Amino acid sequence: MSVLPEDAIFLPSQIKVEQQPSKTWYLNPTTHRIQGTVEDFEAVCQAVQILLNVERFRWQIYTPYSGMQWDGLIGQDAGYVASELQRRIQETLRMDNRIRGISKFSYTVQEENLTAALQIDTVYGIVETTVEVKLA
Repeated sequence: MSVLPEDAIFLPSQIKVEQQPSKTWYLNPTTHRIQGTVEDFEAVCQAVQILLNVERFRWQIYTPYSGMQWDGLIGQDAGYVASELQRRIQETLRMDNRIRGISKFSYTVQEENLTAALQIDTVYGIVETTVEVKLA
């Protein structure tokens, strides 16, 4: 006796799939306070910054799929960091369905820091951002 369904799942034609609004609280980066709400482009820009600046698996307030896994990058060789950073950023931002793709990765190394610039294509437009990793 099987426990999984053997037939196709029937969904009535009356079911409509709708995109939920992207309205969220605005976190002011200058004052570090919640100040009103934002939606659409501003909300996805804020989500990108949060995803890239929160250490994955570290904070219980976030789901295990939220955040960037920085562990293992700091203090490594620039070539390794550059290749691994691109993969990790793509993996991190793939979790948000408002993000269509990531492109135009460019890297610069100055003294002990590797800086990566990238463009993120969202359903609301292009977001440009940078991330920095300390190499030494």
